[in-house]
Amino acid sequence: MKRFIRLPSPAMVVALTALFATTGGVSYAVATGSINSREIKNNSIRSRDIHNRSLVGKDVKRDALGGGAVKESTLSTVPGASASVGPSLFAVVNQNGTTVRARNLASSQRVGGANSGIYSVVFNRDVRGCVYQATLGDEGLDSPPVGEISVSSLSTSANGVRVVTRNSTGNASNRSFHLTVGC
Repeated sequence: MKRFIRLPSPAMVVALTALFATTGGVSYAVATGSINSREIKNNSIRSRDIHNRSLVGKDVKRDALGGGAVKESTLSTVPGASASVGPSLFAVVNQNGTTVRARNLASSQRVGGANSGIYSVVFNRDVRGCVYQATLGDEGLDSPPVGEISVSSLSTSANGVRVVTRNSTGNASNRSFHLTVGC
């Protein structure tokens, strides 16, 4: 005698498939202890859902946080940020060798004769391992003088820079200039 096994109806197969599919994802997440981005609906996570301080910079979209989202009083100085603000050593010197404005400068003076174009600029720290950059420039609002400028370490001081200015024909000539030192 043959026994017939009754097969489930198509509606029952669909219902059981849906049941296993819906409970399977939840039970997998519960079993592994983690839920990944596939299971999370976009824009559904709020601040209260995040474990304390568990987000890092790479978790946030670039330029997604504005100034209002940052508590500025908790920020400290970023290492190396002072270099991005401007040079820590600079001087603006007029053609007489007098300092017009500067940062971390000890002294500036014209050396040599009346129209030697040679200047000594001394800062308040050792600048031998630094880079010097100078340009002819008026100390006020006038047009910059025409000519040439060169810089080198000052042989008489580890804190100093020697600046030589020339006119447009290459002859020594007193010119005002701007000098920056990057260390």
